[in-house]
Amino acid sequence: MRAARLHDYTDDMSDALTIEDVERPEITASDQIIVAVEGAGWCQTDNHIIEGMWTDYVEQDLPMTLGHENAGTVVEVGDEVTAVEEGDAVICHPVRTCGTCRACRLGEDMYCENSAFSGLDTDGGFAEYLLTSERAAITLEDVDPVDIAPHADAGITAYHAAKKATRELVPGNYCVLIGIGGLGHIGLQAIEAMSAAQTIAVDVKDEALSLADRLGADYTVDSSEEDVADAIDGITDGAGATQVLDFVGADATTDLAPEIVTPGGDHHIIGYGGHVHRPAQDLVNGEFAYRGNLVGTYTELQELVALVEQGEIHLTTTEYDLEEINDVAEKLEHNEIEGRAVIRP
Repeated sequence: MRAARLHDYTDDMSDALTIEDVERPEITASDQIIVAVEGAGWCQTDNHIIEGMWTDYVEQDLPMTLGHENAGTVVEVGDEVTAVEEGDAVICHPVRTCGTCRACRLGEDMYCENSAFSGLDTDGGFAEYLLTSERAAITLEDVDPVDIAPHADAGITAYHAAKKATRELVPGNYCVLIGIGGLGHIGLQAIEAMSAAQTIAVDVKDEALSLADRLGADYTVDSSEEDVADAIDGITDGAGATQVLDFVGADATTDLAPEIVTPGGDHHIIGYGGHVHRPAQDLVNGEFAYRGNLVGTYTELQELVALVEQGEIHLTTTEYDLEEINDVAEKLEHNEIEGRAVIRP
């Protein structure tokens, strides 16, 4: 089968991955399934993996097939699989979990002690076929796998953060969303669907702000022309935002927290690549919290699929052939993709 493989870490996205023929994966355990990949979302994390940013956090044996946002059709199942069958359309949670460790018993899939993460520490879905497990697959009813594939990571990551934020939001509160790109436009819709709070969308691109406006943002702030803290201060009459969802995660955006978060509020870091550089006293005085967000759980992916099927959340996507995969990496590196890119192997 054809697959896009990473052989060496590099900052040059123009020829980062190699399209080559590899053996089709085989089932080796009774709970495994093989999915014919119809859509695989390209993610900023893929760029970070190519750059070697994840080597301090996970073991990666190169060459490796990338791709962790996968959906398609089940073509083979292990002997004990009962939740799905051949012919089912599925979206795949990126993490294969054991189901028996304490984290799994608690429903915290991302903390599984025996996990395998497709496209991060094991072969992923930028290929014709993906090996995964029964526990990772969610069947789809009225949704095209190509259309929904990016929700396997981008979607549940945004939803995971939005769900935590909405627990703290009540009518009259404000929620700021920084970066209305591939994740941010999903997070905005999730907040709008699950909360009565006022939403403030922040971005540097006119296209992103126009998208935010179409998706229901109550206010938009062009951070290339306005001082973000001053703009939010004016919109909120000095109250600030109870919750901030930072889909950029750069030094400049994490640095905003003391100026824009209300006392007792949260600055959720979803995008990454930057750092948190604030005096400890800022957190003491403001009594706000920085909160990290690592993908989401299997049940949250189920909830997100339900929102998609109910028409509450829509993805802005562009489709590409597998041979165009390095072009996609370059485009994302230069912030030239609106919404999400989907690879069709």
